[in-house]
Amino acid sequence: MKAIKHKIYGKLLLTGLGASVVLGACTKNFEKLNTNPYAVTEDAAQGDFKILGAPIRQMQMNIYTVDPTWVAQLQTNLNSDIYSGYMMSPNPFGTNSNNITYALHDGWNDFIWTTPYTNIMPAFKYIGARAKGKFDQFYAWAQILRVMAMHRVSDVFGPIIYTKYGVINPDGSITYDSQKEAYYAFFQDLKEAIDVLTPLAINPPAVKAFTDADLVYAGNYTQWVKFANSLRLRLAIRIAKVDPQKAQSEGEAALANPAGLMTTTGDDFNINIAPVLHPLNTFSGVWTDIRMGAPMESYLTGYSDPRLSKYFKSSSEYKDAFKGIRQGVDLPDKNVYVNFSALAERPSTLQLLTAAEVWFLKAEAKLRGWNGINESVQECYEKGIETSFDQNRVASELTRYKNDAVSKPAPYIDPKNNANSITAADPHLSTITIKWDEAATFEIKLERIITQKWIAIFPDGQEAWTEYRRTGYPKLFPVVLNKSNGTINTETGIRRINFVTTERTTNAKGVENAVTLLGGADNGGTRLWWDKL
Repeated sequence: MKAIKHKIYGKLLLTGLGASVVLGACTKNFEKLNTNPYAVTEDAAQGDFKILGAPIRQMQMNIYTVDPTWVAQLQTNLNSDIYSGYMMSPNPFGTNSNNITYALHDGWNDFIWTTPYTNIMPAFKYIGARAKGKFDQFYAWAQILRVMAMHRVSDVFGPIIYTKYGVINPDGSITYDSQKEAYYAFFQDLKEAIDVLTPLAINPPAVKAFTDADLVYAGNYTQWVKFANSLRLRLAIRIAKVDPQKAQSEGEAALANPAGLMTTTGDDFNINIAPVLHPLNTFSGVWTDIRMGAPMESYLTGYSDPRLSKYFKSSSEYKDAFKGIRQGVDLPDKNVYVNFSALAERPSTLQLLTAAEVWFLKAEAKLRGWNGINESVQECYEKGIETSFDQNRVASELTRYKNDAVSKPAPYIDPKNNANSITAADPHLSTITIKWDEAATFEIKLERIITQKWIAIFPDGQEAWTEYRRTGYPKLFPVVLNKSNGTINTETGIRRINFVTTERTTNAKGVENAVTLLGGADNGGTRLWWDKL
């Protein structure tokens, strides 16, 4: 694989101009090099905003990269999708010594970093240079997308290059923001964008600005503000334990915005990638590299959850049964577990934030005593389940499911190797039930909320792994083979991914400073700023 240096290369695909144009861009000469090679003047393009719409589209398509598919496998699937408990691979990549068994593979992990720094940040800077002060709605859209993409990067590594992007120090290095600084910058970007777009949402102009370029909402201002408010609430909840005052302030600001938050499935932030197939269809169906994770089998079968067949296919080896693989098991070869449950076919849309998630965010916010929520915690919790059921077209099962006070996650039995099984007496097996119990403790209520949230936001492994680290919920099964040489605790699991080879090679001083901001060793066992016990 060829390393891509984010300091040196900036890729901008101007598909809206009818051609894919790759513009090499040293960050020090961005304005000089990032010009339209077809000599289409901005005045000529402003009628349909193609010059600005194309990089917006590029940003949308690279929050979770879909083309080439193998990049998505390295960017997300062989790390967070597995760490979340959603999925597991039957493939013993590298003789079973890889990310899955905590022998972190730098060659894989580079793409978590380089993808946004070659597709998101240069596109954002391109838009900023041309839109800020002239077409502020485009700059606002770009701000929201940058936050959406880069909070995911920070939630993997911790400190990131954000506010200092493109600023080269005299020694050639680029300075990282601490995760706290990055999150505060995320909030500022969202506030600025919301302030620009809210008046347009309340009094929409007669002509929409970027109907064709927007792969999510077709330029609908109201939907964009709802999304931005919901993203702001997500990030506010994220820091609730480490910075409760800032968290509540940002969360309540999101809740108070007159445009509101995402409430129904029609509000979901789903990126239309058609005619490209969803990468998970390739990983599971074509390459047979990914299967159901054991925790998903435990929770979904234990709860008799009607979403089970929407998420996974039954095993081709065990008739009418859904079988998951436990993370980090001994894999002599791929054939041992390859016939366990594949993923159900996904549509050609990328699900990155849903109304169901927002209802669970509101449930937790209410639980924490935040203002601005009219519903009770129980009402928000049950609305989250209802919205997820609507999304997955299983609404007829809602009443039975939400009133089930008996069902618990099922013990996990590995028919290939009983040593991997999780019995009913195992402390790693959750005992949480579904039905809301107002008399329960704060912690039990939180576990109930996060467990249902985890089920609802499938297949977004990045967000699910992040929420597991933040809260400890849902309870997941520890990795079987831990090949981290003691840097990652088997019980607490992987907390982050170390800074990548590309950065250590090209920005060594920047990384050295970033490690001091991290507050611990640069390995997978160090907790991030918001990841507090």
